[in-house]
Amino acid sequence: MTMAKDYAGWLSLTASPIFAIMAAMTAQDGGSLCLSAPGASPMSGMTGMYLLMSIFHLPPWLRLIARSAGSPRNSSFTENNP
Repeated sequence: MTMAKDYAGWLSLTASPIFAIMAAMTAQDGGSLCLSAPGASPMSGMTGMYLLMSIFHLPPWLRLIARSAGSPRNSSFTENNP
């Protein structure tokens, strides 16, 4: 069980960078994949959604940074979450 939990913890760190890369790639393309109107802002399509998803998946990174910075640990919060 511990090994699976370790893999899940590391896997949770991959989501935010992947969504950020997808946002950059979509923005570079002009965001034309899901825009419904010509000349619409690239942020109104998938680029904005990928940026939001990247932000929503930041907590595992923030916990990792807090641990490495030597912040006081709340065992019920940090030990159960990667």
